[in-house]
Amino acid sequence: MLKKLIQALSIDRNGAFLIILGSISWCLTMVKSGFVYPFGMGFWGPNGHDGIWHISLANSLARGSWDIPVFAGESLMNYHVGFDLILAIVHKLTLIPIHTLYFQIMPPIMALLVGLFVYKFVYSWKKSTSSAFWATFFVYFGGSWGWVVTLFREGKLGGESLFWSQQSVSTLINPPFTFSLILLFAGLWALMVGIRNSDNKLLAVATFLFGVLVQIKVYAGILVLGSLFIAGVRRVVKRKGVDVLKVFVGALVVSILIFSPHTNNTQDSIVFLPFWFLETMMGLSDRFYWSRFYEAMVNYRLGNVWFKAIPAYLIAFGIFLIGNFGTRLVGLFWLVKKGVRIKSYQYIDVLIVSVIVAGIAAPMLFLQTGTPWNTIQFFYFSLVFSGVLAGIALGDFLEKSKLSSMVIRIIIVVIVSLTIPTTVGTLWYHYLPGRPPAKISKAELEALNFLKNQPDGVVLAYPYDAVKAKEAEINPPRSLYLYESTAYVSALSHKGVFLEDQVNLDITNYPWRERREEVLKFYASLRVDEVRKFLSDNNLQYIYWVNNQRALLGEDQLGIEKIFENEEVDIYRVN
Repeated sequence: MLKKLIQALSIDRNGAFLIILGSISWCLTMVKSGFVYPFGMGFWGPNGHDGIWHISLANSLARGSWDIPVFAGESLMNYHVGFDLILAIVHKLTLIPIHTLYFQIMPPIMALLVGLFVYKFVYSWKKSTSSAFWATFFVYFGGSWGWVVTLFREGKLGGESLFWSQQSVSTLINPPFTFSLILLFAGLWALMVGIRNSDNKLLAVATFLFGVLVQIKVYAGILVLGSLFIAGVRRVVKRKGVDVLKVFVGALVVSILIFSPHTNNTQDSIVFLPFWFLETMMGLSDRFYWSRFYEAMVNYRLGNVWFKAIPAYLIAFGIFLIGNFGTRLVGLFWLVKKGVRIKSYQYIDVLIVSVIVAGIAAPMLFLQTGTPWNTIQFFYFSLVFSGVLAGIALGDFLEKSKLSSMVIRIIIVVIVSLTIPTTVGTLWYHYLPGRPPAKISKAELEALNFLKNQPDGVVLAYPYDAVKAKEAEINPPRSLYLYESTAYVSALSHKGVFLEDQVNLDITNYPWRERREEVLKFYASLRVDEVRKFLSDNNLQYIYWVNNQRALLGEDQLGIEKIFENEEVDIYRVN
């Protein structure tokens, strides 16, 4: 079946090998997580937080609930649930556990599909297997120059996000982003071929794919809608027709219909705060960190010394761009070849350049409240499309170059050697080690499995303690309750939890701080009527405590009875 698909997509043997190799490299960030080891269920990289969130959300959707599982009693709002809904549907159809789908089955499928559609799109656009090959190479293996910095500073390859943005190797740890790339490149192919052949069916497919993007990855939806509008207006001005503009209008309508019913107060989640990423890139020790430069640029700005502040921020911006783009800077040759004349740009050129420019501009100007770094995800799409342009430029050069084959081989070796260290270093230090940073112990797995088999009800878990989590850093793998505020109780118990995963509650703009104060007050209270009223008013049925977590009042005073106990966990039912 795969062989027939490859043939249908006009992929040659080299392209097929690249797609398989790239997919394997991506999957290494995922496939080890979610298995049970001697120390418990392990989680590498951000999977101990991000993966658990998606598993929790998919399990909730699979139960037919549209409530947010980590803030029981409230409907799910302000989040793109497309990927999680698909995960829940596949689980219902196959009965495969969601954590197995998430970590072991969906990653290779999505990784392959990204490569296939990137290759297909570029080949259909440029009619060049060389351009398609190298565009796919940069999409899979594109990396920053962070490894150069860490090599000189620490003597090792690393620094994937030294300039703030994650790189290609980490694509799968953000499954909605990965899935959005599949729809995005499939939509671009359908748009291009549909316009070329005047095929309204393909244009309808493109409209639908672009429209649903906002529910898969909202950043992708915003970028594509804006870029479609610009490309469509450009096409109308050139008197080439209104086809792209029609696709834009249709995609906009679809986006509004599927996203607005589950959205509120989004204007409060975005703030205008220019150049935060530049300042923190220079000022934070886990980023590029040039403290003297950081102090100077900020003081120039605060002192309104603009003739010094402007050059300083431009230098920082240049470091941000050059550092993140890495060898994808080869794509500049594409821009040089196209020139600055707007007349030379076709609609597909305008669309891609618009995505790149907007993806750079958005995080430079806007932040997300609660988790300000979240808007860097706009920039992920700039990196992807700059990789496509870099591949086209390199492929075109290699096809038309009159240099000797030896020189061409040297050029290829140099580019590959400068590109892949980010992938190698990230995998070697973060995903291949035998011991992960986070786990769920076997005792907790036993307890959560017990709770999963109890009648449905809301669970009260102990609030995340950042102080104890900091103290536990020296002894990995840490249990998830000492790792980060995660959704692990709801994810594995298949129950709604009164308060969990404060990180995603920040992202989705829920008032979790008020609820946390209520929970802490419950645990510290010595008034029987007050604590029982809290349990009753919030319809709490279970209490989940780990390693001697307790309230000040006893079980009888709280009105609870123990239904499970092992060496780590106590579970109570509220009477």
